[in-house]
Amino acid sequence: MKTLLAAITLAVCWAACGAFAAEPVNLKVGDPAPSFEALDDTGKLWKSSDYVGKKIVVVYFYPADCTGGCTAQAKGYRDDLEKLSAAGVEVVGVSGDTVRNHQLFKKKENLNFTLLADTEGKVAQAFGVEYTPGEKSVKAVIDDKEELLVRTLTTKRWTFVIGKDGKILSKNTNVKAAEDSKAVLDLVAKIAQ
Repeated sequence: MKTLLAAITLAVCWAACGAFAAEPVNLKVGDPAPSFEALDDTGKLWKSSDYVGKKIVVVYFYPADCTGGCTAQAKGYRDDLEKLSAAGVEVVGVSGDTVRNHQLFKKKENLNFTLLADTEGKVAQAFGVEYTPGEKSVKAVIDDKEELLVRTLTTKRWTFVIGKDGKILSKNTNVKAAEDSKAVLDLVAKIAQ
C-alpha cells in the first residue's frame, strides 16, 4: 500500500512540475501560424481567424506596457500604421498586461492598433515565445495621475509576420524595439515586389 501511495504521489508531483508537459513550440518560417484568441484592449475577444487569410498579420510580443523599449516599439507601429494598413497589414501587440493596463497604455501613447491581454501566456505558448511568470508592476503618469500597472507575466520581445496564406513569413527573436515597424515595412515591401 505504501508503494502504491508513493507511486501516486510521485506521478502527481511530476504532473504538477510539468514533467508530462508537451514539447515547446518552435515555429519556423513557412510553418502554419497557430490559431489564437485573447481579450483585446476593449475587453472583447479578438480571434486570429477573423484576420488571418484576409490580411498580413503582425503579431508582436513585448514585455510590458509603459516601459522604455516597449513604448518606443509601440510608437513605431503607431507612426507607421497608415503605411502598414495601406499594404494590407493588421498589427496586434501581445503582452502579459491586463486589459486595463492596455487601455491606459493606449491612452497615454495615443496608440491606434490592437493590444491583446495574454495574462495566462496562452498566446505566447502557441507561438513558442519565452516568458517569465510572476507579478511585476510599472508606475506611469497618465492624465496627471500616477497609475500602477500590474502584469502576471513578462514575455520576450519577438515579432512574427503571418502571410495571407496563414503561414509564418518572418520570425524575429532579436527585435530592435524602435526599429521593429520599419523592419516589417521593409519585409512587406519585398513581398509586394
